[in-house]
Amino acid sequence: MAPSVVSQPTVISDSDNAPTYTASNGCPVFNPRASQRVGTDGPLLLQDFHLIDLLAHFDRERIPERVVHAKGAGAYGVFEVTDDISDLTSAKFLQKGAKSTTFTRFSTVGGEKASPDTARDPRGFATKIYTDDGIVDWVFNNTPVFFLRDPSKFPMFIHTQKRNPQTNLKDASMFWDYLSTNQESLHQVMILFSDRGTPYSYRFMHGYSGHTFKFVKEDGSYVYVQIHMECDQGIRNFDNDTATKIAGENPDFATQDLFEAIEKGDYPSWTVSLQTMTPEQAAKFRYSVFDLTKVWPKAEFPLRRFAKLTLNRNPQNYFAEVEQAAFSPGHLVPGIEPSADPVLQSRLFSYNDTHRHRLGVNYLQIPVNKPLAVFNPVERDGGMRVDGNYGPFPNYQSTKCPMRYQPGSFTTMSTAKHNETWSGPAVDLSPEVTDLDYEQPRALWKVLGRQKGQQENLIYNVATHLAAADPAVQQQTFVMFARVDKMLGEKIKDLTLKLAKK
Repeated sequence: MAPSVVSQPTVISDSDNAPTYTASNGCPVFNPRASQRVGTDGPLLLQDFHLIDLLAHFDRERIPERVVHAKGAGAYGVFEVTDDISDLTSAKFLQKGAKSTTFTRFSTVGGEKASPDTARDPRGFATKIYTDDGIVDWVFNNTPVFFLRDPSKFPMFIHTQKRNPQTNLKDASMFWDYLSTNQESLHQVMILFSDRGTPYSYRFMHGYSGHTFKFVKEDGSYVYVQIHMECDQGIRNFDNDTATKIAGENPDFATQDLFEAIEKGDYPSWTVSLQTMTPEQAAKFRYSVFDLTKVWPKAEFPLRRFAKLTLNRNPQNYFAEVEQAAFSPGHLVPGIEPSADPVLQSRLFSYNDTHRHRLGVNYLQIPVNKPLAVFNPVERDGGMRVDGNYGPFPNYQSTKCPMRYQPGSFTTMSTAKHNETWSGPAVDLSPEVTDLDYEQPRALWKVLGRQKGQQENLIYNVATHLAAADPAVQQQTFVMFARVDKMLGEKIKDLTLKLAKK
């Protein structure tokens, strides 16, 4: 057997301080672009650890794509409380003058990771707030409502935004069949098919909690809240044809716009406000306070400003900081609690569960997700445990023999007193669609009529998409829009049929 060729050292940099290229175990590699082989023309050697390790890692470079919100961009920033809301919550990070570091990830919802930023789609607006009491994740959207109020419909709805399992193509019939047979979605559909469905970029759109949360004080008293993040840059949208054109020219338009703006010091910001509703008001409210398809009228529940979010620093590595960022509406701190909104309740489980699948059970050890301080020695082990695993500290907490089973010390947080009691039989959630579900879409249609060209754009945007659907699905969709306004239904029908003939 001929002797193997010995690779000569290569100069990586003229600087004495340049790092030495190594294998994953830290062993210096003389030439990262040379593999070991037998003689001049012989086979490769299995002993070449660098090559085998390099290929094995390369094979595993891609983690599972997010099922929703796959395409996104992010940035760090600061959250500053500008106005006193101590009458509403005991949360420390929400006291006037408090400042917290943040990480925000914007995203489209239905498309794959390579989909265009300008696609007609809701936009995710998730902000991670690093507080002394733990991580707070505000997992918002750029629309104040959503398509459903029963979480069991969510997987089905998202599938209609994905690809047909036979053709592997987007399916307009599947899309519109779901919407027209689940008409509680109509409010969100009309927002989505207005020009608000194609924002100019992430810097020029609002963010909304959508869900109802509770702000709680130490005595257990609480108010229901919805949070609004109003864009200080103003709202800018593309029309349908321009959004389509930009999708072909630069599918990463919004990602590039956000990065370049922050890089040159043009920091985007949002004024953060909230609406409040007492439990007594909620009991008398025309709609359910837990219905994600409804907004709270601002005339009845005005906005109250309390904070400012400013994004001022770009990530240094997209994969480490944006792709691995993991948000959950269950990440809350004392002073904020989830409400009984059923879609929110389902998300409290679903988000953490998908992160465990996508990133591993110890995803909260990833730097971008890591709390400022954490002590939970009962949660141990698991894949990619890299923080010392609490060393010799017991993984069992005794209430009887604290000195024996609990070396060291820890304190517990006082929490608000119990503030709600629920009782009743187990019932199916999905209520029938009633005329109440058309009131807010009708109001939106009138609002669009006061904005030049927006009613016409809605009709055009719906028709261009609906024209690709089956005739039966088209017909039931015409009926749905006619329940909002007869003229709206007629105009969508006329244009859809015209476009379908082409």
